[in-house]
Amino acid sequence: MRLPPRRAGTRRGVARRGLTASLAGAPPAGTAGGAPAPVSPTRPGPVRDTGVTRGIQGRGCRVLSVFMKLAFSTLGVPGLPTADVLRLATAHGYHGVELRAHPEEPVHTGLTPAERTEVAAEFKAAGIEILSVAGYTRVAAPGEDEAVIAEIRALLTLARDLGAPYVRVFPGGSPDQTPEEADATAARRLGTAAEHATDAGVRILLETHDSHRTGADAMRILGLVGHRQVGAVWDVMHTWLGGEQPVESHAALAPHLGYVQVKDIASAEDTTPLALGEGILPLADCVEILSRHGWDGWLCWEYEKRWYEKAAPLPDLLTPGRAHLSRLLNDSA
Repeated sequence: MRLPPRRAGTRRGVARRGLTASLAGAPPAGTAGGAPAPVSPTRPGPVRDTGVTRGIQGRGCRVLSVFMKLAFSTLGVPGLPTADVLRLATAHGYHGVELRAHPEEPVHTGLTPAERTEVAAEFKAAGIEILSVAGYTRVAAPGEDEAVIAEIRALLTLARDLGAPYVRVFPGGSPDQTPEEADATAARRLGTAAEHATDAGVRILLETHDSHRTGADAMRILGLVGHRQVGAVWDVMHTWLGGEQPVESHAALAPHLGYVQVKDIASAEDTTPLALGEGILPLADCVEILSRHGWDGWLCWEYEKRWYEKAAPLPDLLTPGRAHLSRLLNDSA
């Protein structure tokens, strides 16, 4: 993600073919005439070790168990009304949405209690989860602590009201700070905010980004905080741009990992968002490592349309993107 304009045993499945059928929307093997079975309106959810699992085909289908859920960020559909976001998620088979919390978006900290209730009800009715409230707080930035902590508290309250489990924040350290100063500033603020997070039942997740773009960078802060309500978002683009290999990023972040942001770009010099699988980022390696370690969290596609107006519209890419992630999950099984 890019900042706003001032920005500077292992749980595996047993039939690979079934996973592709489940997630890519293809009819499962053995369906008469190749026609899909009747589709249940129930949304697919997380699946555990059961004999009969759920996939895109509906409840009760015998398909490969899926342990990672898929979401997309509203950064890819800037300003789109919540109802339309939900229609996209439902139509293209995504389990959840990362909501960008910004005044130019339908969801932000200025919503009234009634508006928050309405948004939560819309998501519940659609069977789509709110993965995270993605804020823009810079926890390592120079300045007074009070304003930063107040901003985090507002995000935590919004997430609690919407039923979201996570709030995303940025490091946002300054070149004028030493790394030690930035680390200490961020850790102090996150440690204070963690108590509010406990009360709200929401985790604060520090994204690998800007001044702390690698897993090792983020761990310097998280290690100082040492609180279970403070974790990490692994943005696979930023760790790669920081020169870190996926295995290194995972090793650093795994104890604190909330969810993973996936995306694709052409090169380190050209970070215009591309369809998943069309760029250079090591998505297959990331998914393979997560799968090998039995991780059952979220993969969230953060398509940075907001910052790249000439990028292709995200809605046209959602189904191919889901299919690509499905293939990666299948190959890692």
